[in-house]
Amino acid sequence: MELGNGLGAVIGGLAAFILGGLWYSPALFGKIWMSATGLTEAEIKSASMGRMLATTIPLSLIAALVFAAFLGPETGIVFGTAAGFAAGLFWVTASFGINYTFEQKPLSLLLVNGGYHTVQFTLFGFFIGLMNGIF
Repeated sequence: MELGNGLGAVIGGLAAFILGGLWYSPALFGKIWMSATGLTEAEIKSASMGRMLATTIPLSLIAALVFAAFLGPETGIVFGTAAGFAAGLFWVTASFGINYTFEQKPLSLLLVNGGYHTVQFTLFGFFIGLMNGIF
């Protein structure tokens, strides 16, 4: 993996992690997400933040690095962003939609989770393409 490609993936992975904190906060979609999952505020507060961080940060970075390898070192900002959007919406969200249909989960959960992952992969592609253009 070339410098720009890898650096873009790391920046994108960290940006998507930060986005997740905002996306699932009560200020944005946290209340809708909690209602759709059936989780309570007490359950959320009792969860181990250290375990969550130790799991979610590496997973975000792994996803971004593998996406960077998939896109390759010649990917520019426009293609990277468009590819990220398409991957998030049509691979991740569509796959969730299949599972959620059989699991009889509410549409609101698909919209919140699918929306996050669509923006997540869009950020991955944007930063990968941006850093490929710089390095």
